[in-house]
Amino acid sequence: MSFFIVSGLSGSGKTIALQALEDSGFYCIDNLPAALLPHFAGMQESMRHNAITNVAIGLDVRNRAFLADVPKSLDELRQLGIHYRVIFLEAEDSILVKRFKETRRKHPMLDHQTSLVEAIGLEKKLLESLSVAAAMRIDTTHTTPHELRTQVRNFARGEETTGLTLFFESFGYKHGTPLDADYVFDVRCLPNPYWQAELRQYTGLDEPVVKFLEQSSEAQEMFDEIRGFLEKWLPRFEREDRTYLSIAIGCTGGQHRSVYLVQRLAQYFSEKSIKTQVRHRELK
Repeated sequence: MSFFIVSGLSGSGKTIALQALEDSGFYCIDNLPAALLPHFAGMQESMRHNAITNVAIGLDVRNRAFLADVPKSLDELRQLGIHYRVIFLEAEDSILVKRFKETRRKHPMLDHQTSLVEAIGLEKKLLESLSVAAAMRIDTTHTTPHELRTQVRNFARGEETTGLTLFFESFGYKHGTPLDADYVFDVRCLPNPYWQAELRQYTGLDEPVVKFLEQSSEAQEMFDEIRGFLEKWLPRFEREDRTYLSIAIGCTGGQHRSVYLVQRLAQYFSEKSIKTQVRHRELK
């Protein structure tokens, strides 16, 4: 049985994430009081008898009267032998403010004494225990609803199989660093195809850029260093029961060097029979 807890900042896309899980066959309940989590999870045997094998619970700051119960409730889940996973969604403050202004929705922590920015900061503190417990963090700052649904569905599918899933993401530093990455590698020190006029129109997916970077000893050394680092530490993450590891690789614009290395790394680990997922954030 898959038991997911979906949480995160207001305006970050929790509703979309729950809908994606529901579309994937999950029985979803939004805004369940945290204190009821162990009781609900303890009913899993009866739920199985009713053909409910996958469950997702939405838990956020609307539940603030019960958020103090979260650490205790998560501990009780572990004592019951419930294998739960927390998906935590977030975004940059400026983007959250923009989304609330565009939709004219009221932030659940907002009142006549609290500004929107202050409400977001307070929300982060209240949800810290869930953020720390997250098996998957998703930064939706630059993510479309379609991309978010795909990421959540891919994560849910990965839970159905054993072993660790590696999520490789390329990005451009000038557009901001992903908030959700477990590891971030900066490859701006590598030769930049952008400064080659004949290569500027291409991306790291295209053969001319691939050939250019394959001829660079620095690019090959960077690939070997990142590959070696991951190969050394992946077994230890698996021993800690991790099922998902996010690796972000960034260059200046997220078009060439980072894309090339993400493709190479994903291909390498796929050939080693390790599950991989790829996203090129700046390639739309």
